[in-house]
Amino acid sequence: MIDFGRYFYAVFMCHLSIEKSLKGLYLEKTGKLPPKIHKLNYFIEKLDLQPEKNLLKFIIGIDDASVATRYPESLKKISNQYKMKNTTVIYERTKEVLSWIKKELTK
Repeated sequence: MIDFGRYFYAVFMCHLSIEKSLKGLYLEKTGKLPPKIHKLNYFIEKLDLQPEKNLLKFIIGIDDASVATRYPESLKKISNQYKMKNTTVIYERTKEVLSWIKKELTK
């Protein structure tokens, strides 16, 4: 998506991958199905996770960004907000978060 200039969709998918990974961690740690919500911070709090400060800041930021990508009336406004450079940074940071979540699975 980044390669084809579909930046805000790429950001949405980054959020979605973190969300699904946290929900998988939630299931693994609690034995319960995760609630049908999209707030990443909810899962961080419920699982009592302690990401490093920079990761937490990123997670909160992408969580806020994702709200706009879910609603069609916001798409035109946000389509100008994401460009190649900042979307690539979001993608790279997402990979860091996913790696951190994977490590949490083994604790």
